[in-house]
Amino acid sequence: MKASTERKIVRWLHILLSIPIIGFIYGPVADIPSAANAVRFIFLPVVALSGFWMWKRHWFRKKRG
Repeated sequence: MKASTERKIVRWLHILLSIPIIGFIYGPVADIPSAANAVRFIFLPVVALSGFWMWKRHWFRKKRG
C-alpha cells in the first residue's frame, strides 16, 4: 500500500470515528448504555491509536528498519 493511501485511510477513519465521541460528549449518546460502551471501549481507543499513528508513523517506520 502506498503511503498516501494509508494516510488517507487512517485520516478518514480518525475523522469518522470521532463523530460518535462528539455525540457522547455533547449529545444524548451518554444516556444509551450500549452506545456509551461502544464509544468508551471501541471508538475512543481506535481514534487515539489512529491519531498516535498519524503523529508518530515516521518514528515507527524508522525503528522498524
